[in-house]
Amino acid sequence: MQAAFQIGANRVEAGPIEPALYLVATPIGHLGDITLRGLETLAAADVIACEDTRVSRVLLSRYGIATRPVAYHEHNAARAGPKLLSALRAGKSVALISDAGTPLVSDPGFRLVEQAIAAGIKVVPVPGASAPLAALVASGLPSDSFFFAGFLPQRDKARQDRLGQLKAVPSTLLLFESPHRLARALQDCRDVLGPERRAAVCREMTKAFEEVRRGTLAELAHHYADREGVKGEIVLAVAPPVPAPVSDADADDLLRRLLEELSPAKAATEAARRTGLPRRALYQRLLAMKEEAG
Repeated sequence: MQAAFQIGANRVEAGPIEPALYLVATPIGHLGDITLRGLETLAAADVIACEDTRVSRVLLSRYGIATRPVAYHEHNAARAGPKLLSALRAGKSVALISDAGTPLVSDPGFRLVEQAIAAGIKVVPVPGASAPLAALVASGLPSDSFFFAGFLPQRDKARQDRLGQLKAVPSTLLLFESPHRLARALQDCRDVLGPERRAAVCREMTKAFEEVRRGTLAELAHHYADREGVKGEIVLAVAPPVPAPVSDADADDLLRRLLEELSPAKAATEAARRTGLPRRALYQRLLAMKEEAG
């Protein structure tokens, strides 16, 4: 029987796919956020491996995909992984999905991908929904550079140490957090990263009770300090640190060092990236320095 999936009253046939390990992104909440390519891949795959078969059956049933999923998660990876690799070596197609979002982001799929690559098996990403990216674009924080740091440690000291390591990262930070640890994590973020750093708590993205609360870390820590019953999956986005003021002498020194390896235009661009100062002003300063030296 021809592989197919269902969209509303319409049955859509899925063409054959080549033997490979397919990493298929699934919705993070709203079931309409699956891509057509994702549906085609799931319908055509010989095997669908997932974290929780009960969760995945909801998605598969919604779209009329009859393939019965098999479990692959951190507790059975040692046993289930070899079976999936055996199927791949036998020329089968295997689609790997997580409970929500893009596989391998805070789940054990990395090990299977690593083993498949070592065995010379083709790995094919089928992109789609991603909670960190959804939170990033909704946060209102700089999106030209971001750093995904996953879950913070559960213990207070370890969490504070980790935040200390992340404090100077010159990018928007994206962190996963659980509802019952959110208040304490925000307090640590406030204390370690600084109370005036802008941030956003992005909760239940794409779901019915989606919420994005923006403010400084001090404001967010205060808001959630006494709130009980916070529910859902949470991404915490924190703005990059504000660069410390750079003196004219320090800027000139940096420009001189950069000119030893770069052209004036590239030196100005790199100096602007490191200092936060306007590139045009730095380039004009370079020209003035050359005239003074010349």
